[in-house]
Amino acid sequence: MTSPNETKRLVFKIRGLDCAEEVAILKGEIGPLVGGTDQLAFDILNAKMTVSPEESAEASAEASAEASAEASAEASAEALALESLIIDAVGKTGMVATPLSAEAQRGGGAGGDGDLSFWERRGRAVMCAASGLFVGSGLASHAVAHNSLLDAVTSGGDDPEHVYPLLSVLLLVSGAICGAWFVLPKAWFALKRMRPDMNLLMTIAITGAMIIGEWFEAGAVGFLFSFALLLESWSVGRARNAIRSLVDLSPTKARYRAACYGKDGHEGGANGDSEGEVVEAEVSQVPMGATVLVRPGEKVPLDGVILKGDTSLDESPITGESLPVEKAPGAEVFAGTINVDGAIEFEVTKAAADTTLARIIHMVEEAQARRAPSEQWVERFAYYYTPAMMGLAFLVAVAPPLIAGGEWSHWFYQALVLLVIACPCALVISTPVSIVAGLATAARSGVLIKGGVFLEAPARLKAIALDKTGTLTHGKPAVQKIITLNGHSETELLERAAALEAHSTHPFARAVLARADELGVAVEPAESFQNVQGKGALAILGGRNFWIGSHGFVEELDAEDEAFHELAVELEDAGHSLVAVGNENHICGVMCLADDVRATAPGVVGDLRAAGLSEVVMLTGDNEGTAKAVAKVTGVDQYWAQLLPEDKVALVGELQAKHGAVAMVGDGINDAPALAASSLGIAMGAAGSDAAIETADIALMSDDLTRLPWLIRHSRRTLRTIRQNVIFALGLKLAFIVMAMLGVATLWMAIAADMGASLVVIFNSLRLLRDEA
Repeated sequence: MTSPNETKRLVFKIRGLDCAEEVAILKGEIGPLVGGTDQLAFDILNAKMTVSPEESAEASAEASAEASAEASAEASAEALALESLIIDAVGKTGMVATPLSAEAQRGGGAGGDGDLSFWERRGRAVMCAASGLFVGSGLASHAVAHNSLLDAVTSGGDDPEHVYPLLSVLLLVSGAICGAWFVLPKAWFALKRMRPDMNLLMTIAITGAMIIGEWFEAGAVGFLFSFALLLESWSVGRARNAIRSLVDLSPTKARYRAACYGKDGHEGGANGDSEGEVVEAEVSQVPMGATVLVRPGEKVPLDGVILKGDTSLDESPITGESLPVEKAPGAEVFAGTINVDGAIEFEVTKAAADTTLARIIHMVEEAQARRAPSEQWVERFAYYYTPAMMGLAFLVAVAPPLIAGGEWSHWFYQALVLLVIACPCALVISTPVSIVAGLATAARSGVLIKGGVFLEAPARLKAIALDKTGTLTHGKPAVQKIITLNGHSETELLERAAALEAHSTHPFARAVLARADELGVAVEPAESFQNVQGKGALAILGGRNFWIGSHGFVEELDAEDEAFHELAVELEDAGHSLVAVGNENHICGVMCLADDVRATAPGVVGDLRAAGLSEVVMLTGDNEGTAKAVAKVTGVDQYWAQLLPEDKVALVGELQAKHGAVAMVGDGINDAPALAASSLGIAMGAAGSDAAIETADIALMSDDLTRLPWLIRHSRRTLRTIRQNVIFALGLKLAFIVMAMLGVATLWMAIAADMGASLVVIFNSLRLLRDEA
């Protein structure tokens, strides 16, 4: 039984939802039923409508977690009633609504169309082909009857000496009807509601051409308009396939060890061992915690953590990282990545519906509903543009004959030309296709953008604030330098330091142990280990007392002399953190640790400045010395150190007041307040981090800083493409409007120009599928 909470969101597949014109129609019909248009979201790419009814619209459906079965049943009945109401309302528009199950909603907006009938998948192409066949046959029969192809093409109803053969008329009318087959129901609805749209424009143009005896041009307009709509459908399909390719990244099946019970009744393999029988199943059926096996060359089917085996993985589908990443036991793996060279076994940590790849796909699909400013502008423009063009066409038809005594048939014909060229197809299709192509290309490049509004935002940035730890730096300390004192060697110092740090989980301890492991230094176990919280540690090595700790700990032990103090201060001023090692007699040496600056950071800062950003700054909670050293290496314009989260928010606000649009780049968790306060929040290294993906407006799936200038270039390229499309489409229409008013345009020219404009903007938009940023 459907719970009350489940009734709040209804998702429908809408057959006939092709562009922004249909969206406007559905908003007008469905909005009043559910509390307003804000409760509606549309995914034109996948022909889906999501309805989130206003609270008051289904107040009686509200129920608490302890709601009775009677209340739940009432909620379900109300949801079904609303669903039926919406289906009926959509049906009146000439479109068809089919409710989607919860599973279909999750699975796939970008999925295939195998559940559709042949007519639903191919009906538009069939009718377009039939229209072309009828029009071609009509033209041929006319040419044969009059013994002239030129006569068949150029003669019209305004020539009293010319008579169309009956067969030719029937064929041309059939072609016009087939071409307008999917347009007529929507045109009738627009006429009934007195809300003119491009479907009504085309229907009037075709009907008008028949009235004045322009049978061939009526058929040609029907066919060419049908062909233009088919091209639009194809272009949307291309964009949809770009996202569907993300779905295809992940294998549908996985091999895992099935737990069963041995002879002793304990969990184990078929013979009582712990290995378990290897079985193959759909990824959705693999249980959490199962051990999955992946051979070299295979794709990783689910997210998890490696238990056995060393390998390298091609993670480019998720992070955009071009080189394979080395993986060892304990490392994370992501569904959709490719196992390059070693067999591995990993433990499943996320269900198929919750993997990083699944979340990316879901985010990209949802992003289509978050319309960019350009899309919103085009929709508002089309709302006023279409009725304005119909009014202008009416004036062209009646004003010259009434005022200047012009010929009625001639100016009526010019009005039809105006209606054809006024069709806003090219205008309304170009922007959504550009946005979806831009989103899909970014996702393939490891940049997850949560909507068209955020795709356009980087193009308008004036400044950018970068977190230090994990963004400009790797986010973990490493031993930079080892300075030995009092006759000790580096190996000896590392042996003692590693033995003392073996019991600690502090990041500095991990850095020391990593360096010892890297150099193959043996670690002897320490005795009587004693941790001094936040300062260091004490232990016995080889029967002697040793200590390890910070500069402050050395001072507390009263173990330093003036020379060591000067050395320590010099190193700390250079941005290093110190770990000193000593015994009861003297200091054995000191290790300098620092969070390494990413090798790409200085170049990226330069690229951001070259991209036109006025200011590139660094915000960090680290100490002044470290911040100053990192700022010097990276070349940022300014830096602020020792910041609390609220300090970062305040500084982002100051930058916005100074520059306007400002981006904040951080880890998506610790920097969440600043990310939310900025004009555009960008999370670094979001792969595997659900919080980072959810927090930011844009998530860089890898730790690749070079994606930042790429993102700005890609955004500007997308915005430039949209502007090119809009200017071209409107410019061409303006030229033909002038020609129609001068009485020199023809229907042939108008339909060719309209279809040509649609072709140009579609292919211009699809160029964004190529990563040229």
